[in-house]
Amino acid sequence: MSDSKERFFRYFQAEITAIQDQIDDLATMAAVGGERQDCIDNVLSGISRLSNEVMDAGDYIPAYDQRTYSQAIKALTDKLNETTAKFAPKSRFQFKSKSSKPASAASAPIVDPRVRTAFSNVGSKQSPVLDAAKRDAMSDLKSAKDYNEELEHQSGVRKPSFSNAKSISIYDHTGLHIMLPSTASRATSSGSLANLERCVVDMTIPTSTGAPFAGLVLKNIKNSLIIAGHVAGPVHMTGLENSIVVVASRQVRIHECKNVDIYLHCRSHPIIEDCSGMRFAPLPELYTSDLEIKGEDQWDKVDDFKWLKTEPSPNWSILPEEKRIREDIWKNSVPGGPNLSTDDILRKVGVLSS
Repeated sequence: MSDSKERFFRYFQAEITAIQDQIDDLATMAAVGGERQDCIDNVLSGISRLSNEVMDAGDYIPAYDQRTYSQAIKALTDKLNETTAKFAPKSRFQFKSKSSKPASAASAPIVDPRVRTAFSNVGSKQSPVLDAAKRDAMSDLKSAKDYNEELEHQSGVRKPSFSNAKSISIYDHTGLHIMLPSTASRATSSGSLANLERCVVDMTIPTSTGAPFAGLVLKNIKNSLIIAGHVAGPVHMTGLENSIVVVASRQVRIHECKNVDIYLHCRSHPIIEDCSGMRFAPLPELYTSDLEIKGEDQWDKVDDFKWLKTEPSPNWSILPEEKRIREDIWKNSVPGGPNLSTDDILRKVGVLSS
């Protein structure tokens, strides 16, 4: 019982930290393309899931700890409300209730109902905060350059400049080889890749010639190779299948992924949840030389939050050295060329079968 309590405590602390990081990242995200809204949705989903998990852990967590967890969840919701409120236009009139008083901690239920109230208000369709964010996004979209549309009309290796963007957002592509040039180094406040299939995406140049990404989101990616470069903050991967990811980051959270090889430098324990067939390897030497990576590398100290047994998790393993991609392939094949198609590169690295 005490082991379960300790495991849940470590799990809860990691979840709280990850959600706080996501909230902190909101200010750096552009409303263009709905990136900020996607992050808000992820935060809301994480808060809701964490509330339910605290309730489910009631069998082995004392009531005092449950109240502590509930208060921490409420603090997260308050922080989200305060952060998103900054994106809304200021109103001439404000109405404040003088009669509202906080309930005492001693009388708080397992999950404070104010958490659900705040959660519902922020995420509801009638929320003025989110409505304002959506209006801002639509306004920005009218004047923003559509780099994703530009990608569709290029041939060979696509090199979108992102010179007029504040963040990188690449989505809804199939069979493309995308390599970000140095002009994208001014757009590394945040990055997101979503809905990609049979793609090769290389984002290393902007983060080696400029600043690292503040945060990165990878979502719904299949049969692809993603070389994400350097991320100063957290990386969140969700819904990846049969792919390879190369990244250096402070924190990595991986959800609902299957059969993914991750070449990684990470300053904290990588965390997986609802994953299978995950294999980890250290960052290839080619991608470490240009990066000023600080802190201990913990790429192989993976925590599986859905595996609470004492024996090792069956959902991840160390990628054997003989099965790792050779240095000459990273150097000569992955960058592409006139005689190498995107599928050729994916075959070279083992994503696609020959």
